Amino acid sequence: MTLAGKTAVVTGSNSGIGLGIVQEMARAGADVVLNSFTDTKDDHKLAEDIAKEFGVTARYIAADMSKSDQCRMLIEEAGACDILVNNAGIQHVAPVEDFPTEKWDAIIAINMSSAFHTTAAALPMMRKSGWGRVVNIASAHGLRASPYKSAYVTAKHGVIGLTKTIALETAGQGITCNAVCPGYVLTPIVEKQLPDQMKTHKMDRETVMREVILAKQPSKQFATIAQIAGITVFLCGPSADQITGTTISADGGWTAS
Repeated sequence: MTLAGKTAVVTGSNSGIGLGIVQEMARAGADVVLNSFTDTKDDHKLAEDIAKEFGVTARYIAADMSKSDQCRMLIEEAGACDILVNNAGIQHVAPVEDFPTEKWDAIIAINMSSAFHTTAAALPMMRKSGWGRVVNIASAHGLRASPYKSAYVTAKHGVIGLTKTIALETAGQGITCNAVCPGYVLTPIVEKQLPDQMKTHKMDRETVMREVILAKQPSKQFATIAQIAGITVFLCGPSADQITGTTISADGGWTAS
């Protein structure tokens, strides 16, 4: 499959799942736009390295996904957006009564509202060209709840509702909108959590991954960044032309029950 001639904008893409998606898009021939709010030399070098490795145009555009005007500016500055992957996200864990208001507001803004603003800006471009793909990186928590993650669960459920609405509004226009729902993925963020979890539960690395982090994932295996990136690219190809308004789970059976 080739995505040559297409431009893919991926939010929150200077590390983890987002970066993996950018690399897979570039491997398929798409020009890519990386994004984060950090705007460092390393961010710009990531784009330069991807351009050299895959022979595509790769740019880095700084934009804070907690701010609606910057979400829309990202798409406008990209200049073209055939493929939009809404991936940016943050997390905080606390009981509802103790959940900090500022954390709630930030999670809703970055994990959910940003997808609305970027999509609203991108759809006119897609309609003009008669082709477009919106892929929202949701979560198993968009289909199931867990305690102490009220903002994250709410945001991811909202993303799935937004996905269905966009799919209906764009049906028959050459545009699709779908959500990918990973379970636990072994990202750098998860890696950083392991030492504290090992200490807290007095377990070795393998046991804490299997019995604590992957407790809800029946396969007892992490999804990989490459797998999530591969699903995302598949949804942009011709085999997925009639896949729209749905969710694809990569959660080792978590949401099967």
